[in-house]
Amino acid sequence: MKRREFIALAGGAATAWPLAARAQQQTPLIGFLNGQTAAGYNHLVSAFTQGLSETGFVEGRNVTIEYRWADQHFDRLPELAADLVRIHPTVLVATGGAQVAAIAATKTIPIVISSGGDPVKLGYVASLNHPGGNVTGVTIFSTVLEAKRLELINEVVPQGKIIGYLFAPNFDFAEAGRREVETAARRIGRDIRIVEVSKDADLEKAFATIAELHVGGVLVAAGSLFNNLRDHILALTTRLKLPAIYEQREVVAAGGLMSYGPNVAEVYRQVGVYTGRVLKGEKPADLPVLEPTKFDMSINLKTAKTQGIDMPTSILLRASEIIE
Repeated sequence: MKRREFIALAGGAATAWPLAARAQQQTPLIGFLNGQTAAGYNHLVSAFTQGLSETGFVEGRNVTIEYRWADQHFDRLPELAADLVRIHPTVLVATGGAQVAAIAATKTIPIVISSGGDPVKLGYVASLNHPGGNVTGVTIFSTVLEAKRLELINEVVPQGKIIGYLFAPNFDFAEAGRREVETAARRIGRDIRIVEVSKDADLEKAFATIAELHVGGVLVAAGSLFNNLRDHILALTTRLKLPAIYEQREVVAAGGLMSYGPNVAEVYRQVGVYTGRVLKGEKPADLPVLEPTKFDMSINLKTAKTQGIDMPTSILLRASEIIE
């Protein structure tokens, strides 16, 4: 090899090596997929990024997040999931009804989810303690809690009155939750009427139906759709003076009557922590699916008074938070 050629080759190699090194040290990329609208999720995204920061990753500094929101058009989720997979994220996060689409899109990219259903029964993981594949995350077990929420609103609504069940069918755990509610209704002898809602535009019609049924109260199903539509639902229940029970205490703080469930912001924080742990090299197969350990009941006495409800002592004694 001639000296000139050797120098050129060596110089090219010297130039190429830092480029290769930089490629290997690229900022990790998170793909964040959600079936809802970004505007309704600001506090939960903040909780997610807080959890992420607890593991040392700060968005815009040493990690990049690509967000995809379906804006309640759930049929778009497979396309959005495929779009994220094409950019090869280090981790794919799926919340807000996007779990099925994310899991169907890749079997190799690590996925961290939040799920209202049982991830084992839904086929997402092999077991809670040993997920075994590319998926892990946090489960809320909303299906079981639906029955508990029905029992609580049953104590508030006068006997003989119908209870409306505001139900969102586009979620992985929706049918399981519906069965739990129907079983609980038969057990306590309550007449339940199911009213389906798939998007914001359905709410006015749904509450018109509820008004026609002369229901005594409403059980608002768990899930990100209704969390996202909180303000609209509150406006409608206030207008109709309808006692309602929700999953999130934030709804009660904003004027809803009562809630029972885990702290959803804490769930998203845990999703952020798990995402950070995966970024550091841990495998979803080895990270047990987390479950909430504490459930809170919140009551808004001001709302109860406005709606003419004398809140039973049995409820007040069990409340973990009373807003006056």
